[in-house]
Amino acid sequence: MRCCFSAPLAALSALPSPCEVVRSGALLAPTLLRAAAAALHGPARKSQHRHPDTLAAVHLELGTLTEDSAVITWYTGIPGTDDGLGHMLPAVTEGEVVYGTHPARLDRSAAEDRPTAHHQVELTGLEPGQTYYYQARSRGRAATPTPLHLIRGNAVGTNLYGLGSSGGPYSFTTPQPPPGRHLLSIALCNDLHVGETTSGLMAGVPLMRGVAQEPGLAPYPEIMSRALVEEARRRGADLLLAAGDISAGGAPRDLAEAKRILDGFGPHGQDYFVVRGNHDRPRRRGDDDAFRDGFLGGEGPAYFARDLGGLRIIGLDTYEKDGNGADAGGLGAEQLSWFRARLKEHRDQPTIVFGHHPLTVRDSLFPVSRGQRLGRRQARSILEAYAAAPGVFLHHAGHTHRNKRTVLPQAPHVTLQEVSAVKDYPGGFCLLRIHSGGYALNHYKTSSAAAREWGERSRRVAGGLWPHHALGRSVADRNSMTAHDLSGVSPVRLAAPCPASGTLPA
Repeated sequence: MRCCFSAPLAALSALPSPCEVVRSGALLAPTLLRAAAAALHGPARKSQHRHPDTLAAVHLELGTLTEDSAVITWYTGIPGTDDGLGHMLPAVTEGEVVYGTHPARLDRSAAEDRPTAHHQVELTGLEPGQTYYYQARSRGRAATPTPLHLIRGNAVGTNLYGLGSSGGPYSFTTPQPPPGRHLLSIALCNDLHVGETTSGLMAGVPLMRGVAQEPGLAPYPEIMSRALVEEARRRGADLLLAAGDISAGGAPRDLAEAKRILDGFGPHGQDYFVVRGNHDRPRRRGDDDAFRDGFLGGEGPAYFARDLGGLRIIGLDTYEKDGNGADAGGLGAEQLSWFRARLKEHRDQPTIVFGHHPLTVRDSLFPVSRGQRLGRRQARSILEAYAAAPGVFLHHAGHTHRNKRTVLPQAPHVTLQEVSAVKDYPGGFCLLRIHSGGYALNHYKTSSAAAREWGERSRRVAGGLWPHHALGRSVADRNSMTAHDLSGVSPVRLAAPCPASGTLPA
């Protein structure tokens, strides 16, 4: 990611506080020292006595957990090999997951339809509220989990069963389904960064040298964005909301390519909606606004409200300001006034708000600066508006490139959901399933072969620390169920624009 800190001056404008640096440094120091030592000694040497059938199954993760399904991923590599980035070369082999309701009786199995090194197995037909035990295997060898010790996280389940053992079994407990009947599903995504060429590149930070695509392969943002559209449709999404950083730098050709890809989901302004991120801004004052020209026909504000059978969707432009992109997000005074008035007019209407910058950033592995969130004063103003609007139930944001669920005491009826980036590890989107009595949020990794390969390659962003940040501190950060009265929503297609809203092309 050519991210908010890609230029030295931009980085200086958004420096974290000394307390943030100390807190994060205490967590990261041991790993950074190991990475520095590895860099000094060069790539690991290949084993001279490796048996041709030797393999290692690693990076086991429970990405998705619903009331009746689970998606489990892992990687099979050849021990003693190195691809130049400190990662084993792939070993193409059969993969399966064995599972059951008792750790000593894993009497059910699910397998892939073809051999691969980048495994993704979905367990279906599970019972709600049931604890399952499982083990993933590559040609009989048990897979070990991604270690998330820096954040006390757990990549493989909802409890500690099996952690520390050699391959499990591990366990998870399925949640209850959202109450009531299913009404519609919405794919929540962000940070496509079309046009980017190196993921995780940060100027002036030696260990953050970034990860590029392998020579000869298609650009990774395009691979991941196309996989997003395909997977969202396959998972039954009726609508797609893309919360900013559609492009890497606001270039007209990149935004045009992003629109071509997203148009594969359906017409913009009808089947999918986008809002601006800081990367989508014009580079300089007076430049053409390619985002406005490409998605809005060159007219109208970049914020809007739309009504979908009683469900209100509000999109915010959280970088409606001049700046280098690294400072705090901000809504213009007119937009903020418009937004507060919309909430006040229909306080009880079921409402989803989405915008690029989160209102707050908590429990981050890396130092938190003001550039990672909306300005504090505006964030407080929005939370006050939410407190007086019981119909708002979800605020979706990107920008942090991680999965994180937050509920604040100022507005406990609103889930603040940060969603990891489309463009790299773990790669994918969050599927919001709306029922009459509540909703579920489930993260899905994109499953195309090319997307799986890049997702595995890009886990080495930030010196290999990226899983600690991006996957989610717990399964609940990427999979949750919340009871909420949404009985006023009808399962119908998108209606006409609200008269008082910002306009979008139909």
